[in-house]
Amino acid sequence: MSESEKSPTPLDRFTCVIPAGGVGSRLWPLSRANAPKFLLDLTGSGDSLLRATWDRLAPIAPPERVIVVTGNKHRASVEKQLPELLGENLVTESEPKDSSAAIGLAAAILELRDPDAIIGSFAADHVIRNEVLFQRAVETAVNAADQGYIATIGIRPTHPSTGFGYIEAGPARGDLAPFDIYDVKSFVEKPEEELARTYVEHGGYLWNAGMFIARATVLLDQMAEKEPAMVHSLREIAAAWGTDRAASVRERLWPALPKIAIDYTVAEPAAEAGKMVCVAAHFDWDDVGDFASVANLLTRGRAGDLAVLGDRAQVLSDASSGIVVSESDRLVALVGVEDIVVVDTADVLLVTTKAKAQEVKGLVGRMKVSGGGHLL
Repeated sequence: MSESEKSPTPLDRFTCVIPAGGVGSRLWPLSRANAPKFLLDLTGSGDSLLRATWDRLAPIAPPERVIVVTGNKHRASVEKQLPELLGENLVTESEPKDSSAAIGLAAAILELRDPDAIIGSFAADHVIRNEVLFQRAVETAVNAADQGYIATIGIRPTHPSTGFGYIEAGPARGDLAPFDIYDVKSFVEKPEEELARTYVEHGGYLWNAGMFIARATVLLDQMAEKEPAMVHSLREIAAAWGTDRAASVRERLWPALPKIAIDYTVAEPAAEAGKMVCVAAHFDWDDVGDFASVANLLTRGRAGDLAVLGDRAQVLSDASSGIVVSESDRLVALVGVEDIVVVDTADVLLVTTKAKAQEVKGLVGRMKVSGGGHLL
């Protein structure tokens, strides 16, 4: 049988959506409004997180089946980093509205292109290793989505992280795949350390990586149960997409859309209704949420090591560990400091510790109301 005669599979109807938004405020001052973390190389590989995400998805979906959703201000940067991206597959937002609107609009556009389309959402700013295992997990999720479920991919925890949300797994679903797929009982917010330790010791909890795979229509219909007006607007915007009315319809409807994460409009309600399943994955994953994460990625988690990021970084270290990120020509000298974080940019010097790295977000929040917005 020739390639053209083979029966189509669910993967043939699968489109990857890359939401490329968010500033990554815990990575300030490296990540800023005009240079958010998905456009940065945070692994020292020479590629941005966005470019790495595109390359990771290439074996699963060809360019005509990859959509990127980003803000108007980042359009040129995205097009430069992803020259393979088709013009009709670049969806821009006039203002950020969180993941429900971003993913929902992509789903509404896909629904019109193909009523049987399956959509998978993969954030532009995560780091994944063991990509063959990633591809296998996605294929399992796509097959479950083809049967009407909303699927997510959970990561087997390696430590009791307080920086990630968790998925409480239910019974195994051997009817959907031979192994590693379960009903989802609930989604759990980022826990305190003691509770996170209980989750890991219990063994029935996975890290929530924020990946969602479903038929486009199923995802939108689930979202409409929680936010019917929003989905109605998204479908109206999608109906005008690619026409001479597109801009006017979007500008009329987009500003009124609520800012709400897809976890609350789709994932949690679907889990409560018994419509959500989870593929338990075995690949290495990190959402690169703060400088402690960046340090651990660069040092492969080796305690006592000092990570250095920056093409021009000059670092002199004696008995020190942590991370130095430098965008300047200045020498950064460290003596006898452990787990330190130093970020040296042209206009801001940040010094903290890995243990306090998550609290950079609070500092950014204070700057927004104290006149420091020009530095964000």
